[in-house]
Order: sequence, then C-alpha cells, then structure tokens
Amino acid sequence: MDKRLIFLLGGARSGKSYTAEKIAREKGDRVLYVATAQAFDDDMRERVKHHQDDRPDHWHTLEAPHQTYQAIADFQGEYDTVLLDCITFLTTNVLLGLAEDVTQIDANNATLKQIDPLLDVYRRSSATWIVVSNEVGMGVVPPTRLGRFFRDMLGRANQRIAEQADEVLLLVAGIPWKLK
Repeated sequence: MDKRLIFLLGGARSGKSYTAEKIAREKGDRVLYVATAQAFDDDMRERVKHHQDDRPDHWHTLEAPHQTYQAIADFQGEYDTVLLDCITFLTTNVLLGLAEDVTQIDANNATLKQIDPLLDVYRRSSATWIVVSNEVGMGVVPPTRLGRFFRDMLGRANQRIAEQADEVLLLVAGIPWKLK
C-alpha cells in the first residue's frame, strides 16, 4: 500500500484521537505513536494515562514534545504507520519557549520551523502518517495576546500540513467529514 499523509482536525473531544487510532489499527501493525503533550499538572497526567491505556501494547510510543521531526527521523524505516498526536501540543510547546516580547510573525515562523522539517521527514518516509490537530479558527478572536498568538500559530501550521496532506478529515461529534 502506498504511503499517505492523513490529517485529522477537530475541536476538543471531537473524536480526533479515537479516529486516528482506528485508522492506524487498519493501516498496519508496526505503529509509532508520537506524543507531543507535556504533563505539567495532575489533570494532564490523567489525560495522558488515559490515552496510553487506550493504545495497543505492541505500538511503540515516542514522547517527543520538542524537535519532533528529529525524533521521528531517528526511527525512519522501522514503522509502516506514524501517528502524531498532536500538532496542537507541538505548537503549545513552541509558544511556551518563546520570549515574552516575540512578535506574531516571529511566533508563526518558530512554529513553521518545526512543521516544515516534519513534512520533510514525512516525504522521506515510507510510512503512512496520521497527524492530529485542533481546529481553532472557527471561534471568536481570543481576547488575549497569547491566545491570538496561539490561534494564528496553530492555524498556519494546520494550513501547511493540510496543503501537503493526501486526505484531510474534520471531526465533529465523532463523525469524520472528508475535506480533501
């Protein structure tokens, strides 16, 4: 089967991760699950644990909150499916590492400096990639500078990935809508 880049977007609790894992189970047995979340509090640790418990035991989990593209590149050729969950946390990690006086343009560029190499790793890979992200452009304009930075950073990352993706699904209430 030819490799594909499948991009899943949706709001919080829309079924993105569940659908991504379902697709990964159908695509192959050698799955690399790439987790980008960082558990800074008890609630987040519980969420991470829940996700871990839902995964098949034979999947390999790679915790890669930073330089995700390099972490995946180190496993090139070992897996037939890469499930990256998620671009939202990858973007959050970039944002948290920026100086307080950063501009929106610099913040956007910092995110794309993670996304572009990630897409390069995908192009060199023989694996199907399933990438998860939140859709944040359908709500109101965030009232805070940090919120606007995040929304714009993630929106640009999502656009870049969707442009390269073979298939884009929008999840609403657990139902995938094919966009591309």
